[in-house]
Amino acid sequence: MSDLKDILNSYQPACVALQETHLKPENSFRLHGYSVFHKDHPANRASGGVALLISNNIPSSLLTLNTPFQAIAAQIFTHKLITVCSLYLPPNTQIDQTNLNNLVLQLPEPFVILGDLNAHSQIWGSDDTNSRGRQIEKLLHDHNLCLLNTDEITHFHTPTRTFHSIDLAICSPSLLPFFSLQTDPDLHNSDHFPIILTDNRHSHLQTVFSRFKYDLANWTKFTSTACITTTMVCDNPIDTAVNQITETLIAAAENSIPKTKNNFGRQRKVWWNSDCREAYKNQRKAWGRFRRYPTSANLILYKQAKAYSRRIQRRSQRELWERYVSSLNSTISSKKLWEKVKKASGIFTDHNINILYQNGIPVTSLQDIANCIASTLSQTSNSSTYPSSFQNHKKLAEKQKLNFKSNSYAPCNTDFTFHELTVCLSEVKKTSPGPDNISYQMIKHLSNSSLQNLLHLYNRIWHEHCFPSSWQQAIIIPIPKPGKDPSNPLNYRPIALTNCLCKLMEKMVNRRLVYYLEHNQILSPFLSGFRPGRCTIDNLLALETDIRTTFLKRQHLVAIFFDIEKAYDRTWRYGILQDLFNCNLRGNLPIFIQNFLRLRQFRVKVGYQLSDLFIPEEKVSHKVVF
Repeated sequence: MSDLKDILNSYQPACVALQETHLKPENSFRLHGYSVFHKDHPANRASGGVALLISNNIPSSLLTLNTPFQAIAAQIFTHKLITVCSLYLPPNTQIDQTNLNNLVLQLPEPFVILGDLNAHSQIWGSDDTNSRGRQIEKLLHDHNLCLLNTDEITHFHTPTRTFHSIDLAICSPSLLPFFSLQTDPDLHNSDHFPIILTDNRHSHLQTVFSRFKYDLANWTKFTSTACITTTMVCDNPIDTAVNQITETLIAAAENSIPKTKNNFGRQRKVWWNSDCREAYKNQRKAWGRFRRYPTSANLILYKQAKAYSRRIQRRSQRELWERYVSSLNSTISSKKLWEKVKKASGIFTDHNINILYQNGIPVTSLQDIANCIASTLSQTSNSSTYPSSFQNHKKLAEKQKLNFKSNSYAPCNTDFTFHELTVCLSEVKKTSPGPDNISYQMIKHLSNSSLQNLLHLYNRIWHEHCFPSSWQQAIIIPIPKPGKDPSNPLNYRPIALTNCLCKLMEKMVNRRLVYYLEHNQILSPFLSGFRPGRCTIDNLLALETDIRTTFLKRQHLVAIFFDIEKAYDRTWRYGILQDLFNCNLRGNLPIFIQNFLRLRQFRVKVGYQLSDLFIPEEKVSHKVVF
């Protein structure tokens, strides 16, 4: 695994084809930034086996192959849609030419086959040609395929100290002008040299948006430079004031908070130290000496250096593990404990980008995938999804305009206080920032004077009934629903990232709304969600009580459980406002909610690509409003 990580760090490939993985079906391994697909030996033993490692930033789709061979294939999108197949043909095994032909016919063109075929032929640099080599030659001829190998050495046979060419790259003719092949000079503790296939139309090195490293922040410097002035919030229109505050906070963060490096997809080896580095350096020197002078003495020296390097690496891994386990003691918090347990277990969240199919047509590029999901989300919230009877009711109801304007000085419409701001700020959790890249950590470290001026801006928005245009936009992160087909754009759960400056004001408004609803006993006593001091356990306990009472009285109990599909997405906005109106809410509070629901916009983010701007017709993202 260590050597595989070195290869990934060196070349940062879009896709890796592995053979002789020696995995059992119950075995699995994961790598950050890559999706791993593998097919193991049919005899359920640790022998042979193939795998594909596909970058999570490359749209891909696994293919189903009907073949007796150890083969696995997937389609990936780099410059265009390409099929990649990893194939292993064991030596001293009879291979049926018909099965080879059937495998090729199952691969959508254009395709490339990468495999350890154990075939010798003078065409690709072998000293002689064996029967397996003649079979591959026939395959190339019958299907008009191209061989990317020339005479590169791909295998080192240790017992005989000889080099061979048995690992091949075969492609469709349309790919030949764009692909070039080379081999890595280092074995990486294998007996095969890695084959590097390069598509000159595509570079997998993509722009990676760096993140702020808050644990290394100089908060004193940030507080002194992130000054929200009275001039900003008093002398400018609200949109201008919001933009100036955003620019001020981001500029202060750039000067006081370090950022992550743009090491795209880098695989970490935390146990790697100077001893490992020196031992591995000596191993490579011994290998280079043997390549120049392939004598028995030099081979023995290389094996000794290789064994020593492995021993040093295992020792380093063991020592790190001992230190890691020793850090688990009674003083550690439960949060840190579970973080360490998940790291030790290799549990982490990683989502690959799946090729979508819309009306049977593949959607392959990042931009098109993002737009496809965004369009689907927008259509889901469209009122055309309502039944025709409800649409007629909706048209009639919306003819009546709701007038929330009032001169009422009710407590829910007064200015927000500094106490309300600090209480809401103390309750926020660490969440991802929205489109403006301002986090709660930044807001928490503002000076009191800056927070006072921010509060003044909130009160201007509250009384002037002007909702900032930049707060109307959100970034949607699509998460595939577990157990559903990821190629269907309907099977994604949207996670909305909105600006934290906006969410902080939402929290203050929400506290007042909840107080009004509770104080006036508008909410049902059986409703437990989002209410303080209550949770879903209350409903379960109430159900248990009813069941026990029914048993005691020898009666029947009917319980109905249902889940409203896409409830938030299809919530009728006007209906919510009408409910607020019927609750006798007037003034700033319902007007803010009305402005909040009006003209929401979003972009879907897939990988590092944003979709076009879309507008949901009917959608509510706040649970209390829902």
